[in-house]
Amino acid sequence: MSARFDNKVIIVTGAAQGIGHGVALALAAEGAKLLLVDRADFLSDVVIETGLAESEIATVQADLETWAGAELMLQAAINKFGRVDGLINNVGGTIWAKPYQYYQPEEIEAEIRRSLMPTLWCCRAVLPGMVAQQSGVIVNVSSIATKGINRIPYSAAKGGVNALTASLALEHASDGIRVNAVATGGTEAPQRKVPRNPKPLSSDEQVWYQQIVDQTIDSSLMKRYGNIADQVNAILFLASEQAAYITGTVLPVGGGDQG
Repeated sequence: MSARFDNKVIIVTGAAQGIGHGVALALAAEGAKLLLVDRADFLSDVVIETGLAESEIATVQADLETWAGAELMLQAAINKFGRVDGLINNVGGTIWAKPYQYYQPEEIEAEIRRSLMPTLWCCRAVLPGMVAQQSGVIVNVSSIATKGINRIPYSAAKGGVNALTASLALEHASDGIRVNAVATGGTEAPQRKVPRNPKPLSSDEQVWYQQIVDQTIDSSLMKRYGNIADQVNAILFLASEQAAYITGTVLPVGGGDQG
């Protein structure tokens, strides 16, 4: 096993399940020291799965939809490790699936808070330290759904993540900081322990969600969903020194769908 992240201190947000969980395990296997962040109380289970020693890993429960949560995250990393070398922004995801005219104003705001604000806040939190040390890597998890149906607020949020990625890369390349994003495509994953929307789907919502699935597969040149490892591999590549001459890039990982 290669060790691309030996002695690198990396924050992984949304680490309790899904892609973030996969990223955490893969980074641990490649030598990283980790701060895992999530709202879920089963985050501690991931620590056991990594097999890392207590000196090499820490967790913090934080609501990253708020600036206070991002500050709590940063302070936990500094208290444990003294610095941050990398940040993987993984928090986000569609809460509702329906045509835009059926979204209520409060639902639109909730989608933006969920899928844009955590990335904005966390980037802001780690930047001063990265600028001071003149090094750092940020990988934002975006989505090919910037061009998709039945989740327009989510699409707009991820479009914001892409713009943030490009602009931060331009602003901080001279500080030795690289900023990239992976635009995830349809990804097969275990059922979420904490669903984004706990309410059962109505018959209309079931139809609208199936339309998302159908459009995602149709837009993929490979005509299928990928898996968590497909996304993890791309994220770790961009976070590693193998991508040392890549910044400001949004890499689509969607079977040929460019988003």
